[in-house]
Amino acid sequence: MSQHVVIVGGVALGPKAACRLKRVQPDARVTLIDAQKIISYGGCGIPYLISGDVSDPQQLRTTSFHAVRDEPFFKQAKGVDVLSETRVLKIDRARKKVVVQEKDKEPREIGYDKLVLATGSRPRPLPIPGTDLPGCLPVASMEDALALREMVTTGKVARAVIIGAGFIGLEMADALTDMWGIETSVIELGDQVLPGVVSPTLAAMAHKQLRDNGIALYLSEKVTAIEGQGKVERVVTTQRTLETDLVILATGVLPNTELAKEAGLSLSEATGGILVTKTMQTSDPDILSGGDCVAIENLVTGKPSLFPLGSMANRQGRVIGTNLAGGRATFPGAVGSLSIKIFDMGIAGTGLTLKRAQAEGFDAVSAQVIQFDHAHFYPEKTLITLELVIEKKTRRVLGIQGLSKNLEGMAGRINAVASILKYQPTLEDISNLEIAYSPPFASAMDVLNVVANVGDNILEGRNVTINPETFAALWADRDNQDFIVLDCRNPDNALAFLQKHPAIWMNITGETVQEHVDALPKDTTIILLCNTGARSYEAQIKLAKAGLTNTFNLQGGWGNLRLWGLDPSTDE
Repeated sequence: MSQHVVIVGGVALGPKAACRLKRVQPDARVTLIDAQKIISYGGCGIPYLISGDVSDPQQLRTTSFHAVRDEPFFKQAKGVDVLSETRVLKIDRARKKVVVQEKDKEPREIGYDKLVLATGSRPRPLPIPGTDLPGCLPVASMEDALALREMVTTGKVARAVIIGAGFIGLEMADALTDMWGIETSVIELGDQVLPGVVSPTLAAMAHKQLRDNGIALYLSEKVTAIEGQGKVERVVTTQRTLETDLVILATGVLPNTELAKEAGLSLSEATGGILVTKTMQTSDPDILSGGDCVAIENLVTGKPSLFPLGSMANRQGRVIGTNLAGGRATFPGAVGSLSIKIFDMGIAGTGLTLKRAQAEGFDAVSAQVIQFDHAHFYPEKTLITLELVIEKKTRRVLGIQGLSKNLEGMAGRINAVASILKYQPTLEDISNLEIAYSPPFASAMDVLNVVANVGDNILEGRNVTINPETFAALWADRDNQDFIVLDCRNPDNALAFLQKHPAIWMNITGETVQEHVDALPKDTTIILLCNTGARSYEAQIKLAKAGLTNTFNLQGGWGNLRLWGLDPSTDE
């Protein structure tokens, strides 16, 4: 008799596991259960449905050959029985049954041979008054997306407030502003966007990108209430009150583990996720689980972590489907790769940020570069900013992040590192990483190789650096600080800065700095600057040879400052 597999959850992992099982073991009986009416959709595409990049909601539910993944499709094309609008109330592990309640029906039991928990995640609740007002909603399901789309497309929203500046918050800010011209504000409790995900350097560049596109960004503010009579009308924070027609709650997610907990399955104390083996098996050998609700090993830290990503869920779903059919597929863990598009700029990363690495106990440092994605002489080229995180003693690479308007090119560099990060690569591995080179695709010394070389120079003490956020703090307090900026660019590049700040801005090209050592102060901090940090690094070497060790090279140079929006020539 064929086995009966019950899968709880029908968005990403559940359908993938079901279809993989049916391909490998066609005689298996599969029942897919989900509380929502709409199943098997691309949830990560919701912001692009709101923005209009995806014009039809059905596109998020179709296969590559344009078949809609609804209940009849799964029954006819895949041989999978679907129970939508059905809640699973309880798991009886001893009797191998689940108690379900279909819409407008009495609870009943369904037996299983194997059970899959693909229960996903839910929006993190915001414990303030007013979150239940009409016009205040998360964007966690297709139902949410369709309700929001109806409000936006019918002109009911002139002003919107987004609470939370994580991935969903920023993607929704882009969607509402770019297509619909909605006056949009983003409120974040932390001091930067994408908190805990990107470095302060890249976050500051994202801040400028958001503000340049009309987003009002309020950082380090706590929302205390959402107010209105019968609908959302205003958001109150610790510092202001914002009038609004719409509030989007984007405060993160929590794993849905209530069923697992009540059934006595083992959970991670650190994350709250369901603990699984590398074969995606829970503490019950007849129950497998994956997706947003599980804790898997972070292959950089070695600790259980949550990775609420649709891509992760699909890969784990295939492993589960294979193993349900008697296979021994494994999912080793993850290094934590991410990407986001903010208007015409993309940010991507993998592994740990510097702050996260230090919090995990690593004695780490970061190297930053800005360089063209293609050969400098090739007519079509775009700058890429990369930040590489390195453990000092072992020279192990712990993570990398990037930002560029060439989204694919930048993400390609991040993915190259992600593919080897679990093997604990060193700086030398990245420095010598083989890139498919041709002038239209890369430089002979690719930006990825260069950032590793910069890291090597930092660790060896040849490149003594200052990062943009430290420079920005110094610059803001320059009247009370003792430093000068030595601009190593050509005179025409430095002229506006010299005119604005003659007392603290000097200009000597990197190629001639050794001829002017006597003109430089010996007892004042000298911050070296060029367009990218390369010429100023050469100048630093020359000055060190001449006995000047009071220099700091600005990482990424003027290129990074410009992306920050910090312009000393105008005091902006």
